[in-house]
Amino acid sequence: MDEIDRNIAIALQQDGSAGLAELAKVSGLSVSATAERVKRLEERGVVRGWRADLDPAHVGCPLLGFVFVNLRPGRDDAAFRRAMSRHEHVLECHRVTGGWTFLLKLRVADLRAFEMFMEEELRGQPAVERIESLLAIATEKETAILPVAPATDEE
Repeated sequence: MDEIDRNIAIALQQDGSAGLAELAKVSGLSVSATAERVKRLEERGVVRGWRADLDPAHVGCPLLGFVFVNLRPGRDDAAFRRAMSRHEHVLECHRVTGGWTFLLKLRVADLRAFEMFMEEELRGQPAVERIESLLAIATEKETAILPVAPATDEE
């Protein structure tokens, strides 16, 4: 990714609704050349999609929780991964190092919904051996904006 692509990627992360004219100013290119760059970023998978950044409290899922999950030794984790990938309240599912197998990030409406997820979705999974949860009492920073690496001058 060259410096122009990098600048476009950073600008799109900061404001995904920026118009091509705004991006052209950032890139130093014409609007049509900027549009081509954006299209190539999409084709290369740098830009994976376009979505709005919604406020969790305004859409009914203000409670943020993290759950560590340990699977039983020797169990295939494919069914667990599929189940977590399909569940709308699971925002992230990471296979992790250390004493746990997975770390989940959840957004739910309230403590009752969190408890139901724990009981029905996690303890109901045959491969799950142990779970530990943490609830966020305040959020100081939550972002999906990535630190974009310096340009490599590749095209």
